[in-house]
Amino acid sequence: MIEARLLTKVFHDKKRGQIRAVEAVSFRAEPGRIYGLLGANGAGKTTTLRMLATLLRPTSGTAAVAGHDVVGEPDKVRANVGFLATSTALYARLTSREMIAYFGRLNGLDEPSLRSRISSLADELDMHEFLDRRCDKLSTGMKQKTSIARMLVHDPQVMIFDEPTVGLDVMTARSIVRFVRECRGRGKTVIYSTHVMSEAEKLCDVIGIIHDGKLRAEGSLADLLARTGGPDLEECFVKIVSPEGPG
Repeated sequence: MIEARLLTKVFHDKKRGQIRAVEAVSFRAEPGRIYGLLGANGAGKTTTLRMLATLLRPTSGTAAVAGHDVVGEPDKVRANVGFLATSTALYARLTSREMIAYFGRLNGLDEPSLRSRISSLADELDMHEFLDRRCDKLSTGMKQKTSIARMLVHDPQVMIFDEPTVGLDVMTARSIVRFVRECRGRGKTVIYSTHVMSEAEKLCDVIGIIHDGKLRAEGSLADLLARTGGPDLEECFVKIVSPEGPG
């Protein structure tokens, strides 16, 4: 489970002064469910996800991930979370297999477990064709699958996906969405951030809409549509983040 409690992040800029990127955000993401976090660029969603993954320290408030506090127990949080960032880099001279294995060893997997885990992930993500190809020779979709396998090699209970299908072709995006859905079926706690409203409609059990650093609305798709009177999630989103609000 993930539980954020009044999570706040303030950055200091020499020209603009204090920037409140995230302000008093609270929500829960539960096992076997996908929590969708939606927001425009600069809304605060990536900063929120980075705090949950212990890459950024909150200015105030806190969060518990798999029962561990992100401020007080960051190492235990990292052992239980897989985080796919939009800017995740791969080592160009390693093969996809070597990349996954490297991070598996960092997470303490022994060699027999590691081989089994890589094979399993390659099956699930359809990676066998390029598993022994160098990362600098991979397509965008292959690189993204490698990044996902790397984040999941230690079989974490909590998974955080920050725009995992951005820039991908339709078929690769569909395979990743299918994989995320299967993770939910295995009882994982999933946070899924995306700009693709159709993905959120299909995948997410609960949707949180963040704007100007604040969580403006939260609920099931049906709840949000009823609140705004919108015909679909895109219209619902626009109404909620517009200056006049959903009405």
